[in-house]
Amino acid sequence: MIKKERLDKVLSNMGYGSRKEIKQYIKNGRVIVNGQVAKNNSIKVDPYKDEINIDGEIVEYKKYIYIMMNKPKGVISSTRDPFFSTVLDLLDRKYLSFNPYPAGRLDKDTEGLLILTNDGRFTHKLLSPKNRVNKKYYVEVDGYVDEKYISLFKDGIILDDGYKTLDSKLEIIESNYISKVYLTIIEGKFHQVKRMFEAIDMEVVYLKRMSMGNIKLDEKLLPGEYRELSKEEIQNFKKE
Repeated sequence: MIKKERLDKVLSNMGYGSRKEIKQYIKNGRVIVNGQVAKNNSIKVDPYKDEINIDGEIVEYKKYIYIMMNKPKGVISSTRDPFFSTVLDLLDRKYLSFNPYPAGRLDKDTEGLLILTNDGRFTHKLLSPKNRVNKKYYVEVDGYVDEKYISLFKDGIILDDGYKTLDSKLEIIESNYISKVYLTIIEGKFHQVKRMFEAIDMEVVYLKRMSMGNIKLDEKLLPGEYRELSKEEIQNFKKE
């Protein structure tokens, strides 16, 4: 049974303003519940069943939020940092009421797909190596990446701390002084992609995550831009 909540609390939690601001909206007749102008901010509503309208916009109550971001360079994949901007600083205030967090991190200088959510089960499925969810990266490397490395990466790379990575897939786009490749891994150790190439005496000069499982970075999103995942994207991933 869904517990009813105060109208002002529901709207505040949805990011429509502070409780004080919501109270003023209601006083000004801007909030309609089930076709009737709300006259009291303390009335109880079921956010899943009652139709709530504010300034002509239907309030769609959600328990969970799923955001795809094209993370830019120079931003920390964290909920807070005393020195640098975080990915949460890029979000509209209405999303912050859901208390989202990055589902897996990208280095400060790494770009690309980052999922922000408040769904713990979704995060676990996305990140646990046991689930073998592919994370595909576009990588530019200072050095000539020969085809001989394909089998080496497939068998696992021994990192600087002695850890042997799980199998990964190396696809060579272009081999040159600066080689361009795709690397797909199924885990997410600290600086893993960079350390894998360091293990073969090469330096990563550019790194961008392209996909996680069947969730692909929307090419329309510029660095720093984001959008909510579609219901189809969420459902398809949960079925994966």
